[in-house]
Amino acid sequence: MSMVKQSIDVDVPLHTAYDQWTQFEEFPHFMEGVDEVRQTDDRHTHWRTSMAGVEREFDAEIVDQLPDERVSWRTTGGEVQQIGTVTFQRLDEAHTRVNLAMDFRPEGMAERAADVLGMVDRRVKGDLHRFKTFIEDRGRATGAWRGRISPGN
Repeated sequence: MSMVKQSIDVDVPLHTAYDQWTQFEEFPHFMEGVDEVRQTDDRHTHWRTSMAGVEREFDAEIVDQLPDERVSWRTTGGEVQQIGTVTFQRLDEAHTRVNLAMDFRPEGMAERAADVLGMVDRRVKGDLHRFKTFIEDRGRATGAWRGRISPGN
């Protein structure tokens, strides 16, 4: 497994940054290579991605979600293997730090090469910068889901 850790400070209140992150179907607007995300229920999403000419579909499960604090996920089945957590840290009334940590297993030669060359880190960093632009330009979230999902439930 490989690990990616990136952070970014966004110029919106904590609840705004968190609320936007819970809108998974909006991810294609700021995540490079994410073509579609469908939320099938409170815990499950279906992803369609394309990176370096490789198209993949996979499912992910939210395993821990605490409003204004964190969202943790893992992929379920399929050829994509990853687990991750995004946390939200209040810096002041109008600023939030978004921290993302993700373990993933690169599949195939192209993905392993991209990982070794640091391309995955750069992509995640770019995604966070695009998230920053997306939420700051809007000034408000496109929606919100503030439910609690506990590990083991």
